[in-house]
Amino acid sequence: MTPERTDRQSDAPEPAPDQAQKRKTTALSRRALITGGTMLGVGVAAAAIAATRPGSGSSAATGQATPSASSTAQPVLRSFVSSDLTVPAITSWKTGTTAPGFVFVTQQVTGFNGAIVRENGEPVWIEPTKANVTDLKVQTYRGEPVLTYWTGKSTGGHGAGQGKILDSTYATIATVSAGNGLDADLHEFNLTDRGTALVTVYATKPADLSSIGGPKNGYLYDCHVQEIDVETGKVLLDWDALDHIPVSETYLGLTQDAGHDGTTAGRAFDAYHLNAVEEDGDRLLVSARHTHTIYSIDRATGDVKWRFGGKKSDIAVQKDAVFAWQHDVRRHDDGTITLFDNHLYSGTDGASRGLKFSLDTGETTATLEQEYRYDNHLGTAMGSVQVLPNGNVLVGWGTDPAVTEFTAAGDAVYEATLGAISYRASRHAWVAHPTTAPSVAVRSEGGGMRVFASWNGATEVHSWRVLASTSGEPAPVGTVKRSGFETSLLVKQAQHVAVQALDANGEVLAASKTISV
Repeated sequence: MTPERTDRQSDAPEPAPDQAQKRKTTALSRRALITGGTMLGVGVAAAAIAATRPGSGSSAATGQATPSASSTAQPVLRSFVSSDLTVPAITSWKTGTTAPGFVFVTQQVTGFNGAIVRENGEPVWIEPTKANVTDLKVQTYRGEPVLTYWTGKSTGGHGAGQGKILDSTYATIATVSAGNGLDADLHEFNLTDRGTALVTVYATKPADLSSIGGPKNGYLYDCHVQEIDVETGKVLLDWDALDHIPVSETYLGLTQDAGHDGTTAGRAFDAYHLNAVEEDGDRLLVSARHTHTIYSIDRATGDVKWRFGGKKSDIAVQKDAVFAWQHDVRRHDDGTITLFDNHLYSGTDGASRGLKFSLDTGETTATLEQEYRYDNHLGTAMGSVQVLPNGNVLVGWGTDPAVTEFTAAGDAVYEATLGAISYRASRHAWVAHPTTAPSVAVRSEGGGMRVFASWNGATEVHSWRVLASTSGEPAPVGTVKRSGFETSLLVKQAQHVAVQALDANGEVLAASKTISV
């Protein structure tokens, strides 16, 4: 039997008192932010945030940056001449050594739109179908690096869709659906080294909510964790929260989430809000935002072995390490656990942080090894923490549209100010060779023409060669070093134009079609 503790997390943490300057962020409900509709105010907020942050090496946009047509308060979108793709503009600064790789984000414009960007904010890959995408990252499947994400419909703070696995040509090699008549939720799509995927599910179910002042014959979202065999689609595990976690563990008030008081199926109450699942040997670590708790779940029995945080914590937590409304719990090879402490459900008073804990061998106490906090960032929803191969830590601030990279000791060395909020952010090495051809376009300029070239998703383009002719096959007329997602070169007027993408050795990677001017 676990002894009673006087230091359990029975209440949400107080706002951090040591922040001299409180952040002012746009107050928007989490449910409104994740429905996939338009989002007002974030573009203006991002511009104000960027203006307050020091830094060097800000990126220079090579595409055209214009406000979206629907409202000047929308995120500033970059457009390109050679492509019909658009992406929110990103600025950045860097003061120290960062981990190698690109930055992966899913910025909310209409839905969540996936993008891979360089440190300076220049896009590498923009999801071309404008699908609603979350949790974009690189994972390993069958021993090879793959690009993965969830895609589907976002509604009511969760989602109904599928997981996608793409190879290094951006071809879909697997689609993973939840089983037992349920839909995979947007919060997690986590591959294992056994060829399986861990997903979350939100299923509406009748439930007794009288323990929290609600109807005895009420309704809630009964969150599931499923493990799916990627190749066969077989459900290997289906764990549901209602069977193992009392509704009374929630911190969410019945009237706190507008329109979801549990009185009808259409107003199902979100008591748990599962948002992360991590392998932990013969157990799973499950994060429930609305109970402020990380649960250790026995795979075989489904039993809760221990709780970390919340009203019934089995693990003692020092006062300055109390977390609330958390996201993205991860167990690491050295035994430590990281998570994103949102700190607040709503409001502007306080700051979010990444936290790194070590737990004792008996899982009875936790020591805060490091916190990662910068510039009073406050992401009241979403957010992520990633430990990078060089020991640095990348924190995505969720509804505060930024991502910061820290040294292991907690010093900020890089930050990107995003054009829109991103559910999670991560950094990965990624090498890709798209099967699509490069794109080319031409505009008259002076007495000549400017040729624009881009190749969505290509990671190894070093320079562009322009080919042109007035008759016959186009021949080389100039070469220019790649300068961003789109690169241009001014050449003499011609009737036919094409471009070739070259690698660092000058070898041709691919060629565009020839267009008539």
